Amino acid sequence: MKAVVLVNERSGACAGEGRDRACATIASAMASIGVNAEVRCFNPDEVTKEVRAAAGEGDVVVAAGGDGTVSGVAGVLAGGDTPLGVLPMGTLNHFAKDLRIPMDLGGAAKIIAGGHVARVDVGRVNGRVFVNNSSLGVYSEALLERDAARRRQGVGKWQAMAVAALKTFWRAPMVHVRLEANGDSRELKTPLVFVGNNRYRLDLLRIGGRDRLDEGVLALYVATTSTRWGMLKLMARAMVGRLEQSRDFETLVSREVTISRRKETLVAADGELERMEPPLKYESWPGALKVIVPEQ
Repeated sequence: MKAVVLVNERSGACAGEGRDRACATIASAMASIGVNAEVRCFNPDEVTKEVRAAAGEGDVVVAAGGDGTVSGVAGVLAGGDTPLGVLPMGTLNHFAKDLRIPMDLGGAAKIIAGGHVARVDVGRVNGRVFVNNSSLGVYSEALLERDAARRRQGVGKWQAMAVAALKTFWRAPMVHVRLEANGDSRELKTPLVFVGNNRYRLDLLRIGGRDRLDEGVLALYVATTSTRWGMLKLMARAMVGRLEQSRDFETLVSREVTISRRKETLVAADGELERMEPPLKYESWPGALKVIVPEQ
């Protein structure tokens, strides 16, 4: 097996003098279980070119990093024949966890060496692929504030996110949307619309796991509160793990969802931000991604 391993050059693993060390560690882990691997740090602004080149050179393209790196690589591979391998080296690694991939480098490398390929779904919003989830409202606003805080103050991701979350929740931004799904249309005012690639287990704001990634559906969660006070209570319940789906969210499951607004919308997809013109057309793309997973 020839594997091309892609590591986001903007990630912590590729920072400064750690770049060569990180690549050598990954190559050693792959070689130790019999996988011929070429490890490259890539520019995420050129992810399409990098992934296509890697797919033409290897039997498998491996994303080494967190959910953002995995999502970027998966977005190029989706719909093609080259399988994705995952080395979870990020902070949260939701996609890898939902696939039951080990969190240690050696264990994940063994899964890739096993070569067991499954097809999983991805979601798309206006053509942009996501493997975990997409949202609009308070979460995307908090990400925007987080990134601004990191640029201004040079603080770490988690410290910036904590400050951003407090500022965003205090402002209590609401989004006015029209949802169209399953032949129905509704007008809503809410602080959060969350669209999952398949169904999530709540606690939603703590991002629970998914039992399946091949059901071919989108799971839409809409926060029911529409006031600042209600939003603060929602945040407090989220912090102590007391969210309840029946009380705090309306849930809708569909293969396609259209979200309409009157203006350009800030959309988060797998933790990355993009401004999109409405309407936002969400769709499930069943079985679009080939990925190497543990044998059941």
